Amino acid sequence: MYDFVVVGAGPAGSRFARSASERGRDVLVLESGEVGRPLACSGHVSLDVWKFVPDDAREELFQNDIYGARFHLGGAESEANTFYKDEPVSNAIDRVGLDRTLAAYAEAAGADVRDGHTVTRVEEGPGGVAVTARGPDGTETFEGRMVVGADGPRSKVRDEVGLPEPDELLHGVLGFDHEPDDQDHVDVHLTVPRFFAWRIPRGEAGVEYGLAVAPGDDAPDRFEALLDDYDVDLDERCSGAIPIGPPDRTVGRRSLLVGDAAAQTKPFTGGGILYGMRAADVAAREVDPRQPATLDDYERAWRAELRDDQRLGHLIRAGYSMPKPVQRAGLRAFSGEIGVHMDRPTSLFSRAQLRALLSWN
Repeated sequence: MYDFVVVGAGPAGSRFARSASERGRDVLVLESGEVGRPLACSGHVSLDVWKFVPDDAREELFQNDIYGARFHLGGAESEANTFYKDEPVSNAIDRVGLDRTLAAYAEAAGADVRDGHTVTRVEEGPGGVAVTARGPDGTETFEGRMVVGADGPRSKVRDEVGLPEPDELLHGVLGFDHEPDDQDHVDVHLTVPRFFAWRIPRGEAGVEYGLAVAPGDDAPDRFEALLDDYDVDLDERCSGAIPIGPPDRTVGRRSLLVGDAAAQTKPFTGGGILYGMRAADVAAREVDPRQPATLDDYERAWRAELRDDQRLGHLIRAGYSMPKPVQRAGLRAFSGEIGVHMDRPTSLFSRAQLRALLSWN
């Protein structure tokens, strides 16, 4: 019997597997397809990502340094308000490569990582869990003391154990132009109701275009309009759900959710790579697979870890729906040099941001 059966080998699942394995837990990871595929997530991340991968992986994963962002209330040629630092704010990275690196890192710590295993059933019992999956050799059932749902916004584990869904699922669309672009600012367009569209230069890897819309909106048409505005025609595209707002509960009798399955994401961007990995470390630290009561310790601890940034992130997102004059005034007021950490909205109140504000005059 495994201590943990982890469903999903994305960043949160693989990070949990490594952290738990380093604590002496016996961990099995089941990934439905090929690790890293299909791609359905942006490769724009804060510099904190390098704390979670081996030092020698940076050269392979790194694509571009990003020094700031241009915010537009209109299209590609519209006036922009620029936010910047004199040093990199974030990086564009190989997103598929990140997943593969984290999965290999988990294996190096002792986790058993198996791709090509689609979970079809999860049963919680008084002494453990039974996870049934369809794999290359047919259908198998794996026994564990606990199951970890790290299987994304439409989590099978979450459904099987009866945990609630996130507050909201946005529809995200991504596309990639492979023509090299070494610009060092991203472009953000507040032209999509309740969210935004973006353009991210990725150095020799090209350019990433994307947007997210609320349920019921027409994501494909809006994405075509974005591409027409930039006069590009893309061959590579993907789409997926983006969870916003954690459910009321993320643990069951012998189950827990991490990452997108638990909506451990930034409400103002939808990004969840770093939040999910931070929560995965909390889970590995707090949960004893032989003591189901420790699941509640994880529930409290991960919410304490992310609560303030998620709450402030919701307020930032509310600004996307403000009247254009209010948005314009706000962007002009705060444009210029910044001291904000892109994963921590609470850094708006940091000394670094205060120094940046004082430097404007």
